[in-house]
Amino acid sequence: MSTVSSLWSRLEDQLLPVFADYRSRLAELPVRVKGDRTLLTRADIAVQELVVAAIRDFDGPGAVVIAEEDKRAEVRTDVAGCDGRVWVVDPIDGTAEFVRGESVEFCSVVCLLEDWKPSAAFVLAPELGSGRVPVSVSADVRTSQLLLNGREVSPSSRTEAGMRVSATRSRGEERPGFDVAAHRAGYELKTRTTSQTLDMLRTAVDISALTTPPLPSFDLFWRRKQKLWDGAAGLCMATAAGLRSCDERGEPLTWTRDFLSGATPTFAADVTGRPEAVAWFLEGRAAPRRS
Repeated sequence: MSTVSSLWSRLEDQLLPVFADYRSRLAELPVRVKGDRTLLTRADIAVQELVVAAIRDFDGPGAVVIAEEDKRAEVRTDVAGCDGRVWVVDPIDGTAEFVRGESVEFCSVVCLLEDWKPSAAFVLAPELGSGRVPVSVSADVRTSQLLLNGREVSPSSRTEAGMRVSATRSRGEERPGFDVAAHRAGYELKTRTTSQTLDMLRTAVDISALTTPPLPSFDLFWRRKQKLWDGAAGLCMATAAGLRSCDERGEPLTWTRDFLSGATPTFAADVTGRPEAVAWFLEGRAAPRRS
């Protein structure tokens, strides 16, 4: 069997012209608001169909896929009955950015789970690089390997701390206590949601040299009610990078058959980042500790 990297290469080749086509005619692209107040376009459906077809061509027609736009409303019996090998797909993470011609923070996301745990992931941001060129990142948990545009890179955990936090939130959700504590501790905050996956990517990998303006790395990513397809690939990259991921009590995140079989698997909260930044968060948002 081909390695999963061959699937990543195929997806990049197939997805880039599809994204370019839809982005060239945004004015004629209908946009629908879903029940959770996120956006849906024909591009989301087209990209999802392409990705799922590629996965099933690679892994067999019986490949088990959890995809954002699969419209599942009941227990996922295919997931419940499988051996823990599951593909998670978010066709366009950051659709609200995708439909704005001036924005570039959107991406297509695939994560492979094996034995119910993230094993490999691929993120393609078609226009994120300087000059609106693609940026791709893949992760392999078994080898702790991270590839940025096909070249192996060191994780952000091995670089100097930047004192930045991604603490994006749902509309209407306020966290004034956290905001004050973070600013007092010296952290800069990002609170507006663009692409959760790209924020998690920036927690695991430094991409600032590839973007204009430079998009700096985050020391900590915190999100409540994070859907699986928004988080699986980012959590896979974090694991490969040696970062810590947990819930708001410091407990490991749920990766079980029952959780993944839900119609919309959702983490109550995701706290991911440098161990010292996660420790600061868990210890009452006090001054961050330096190693």
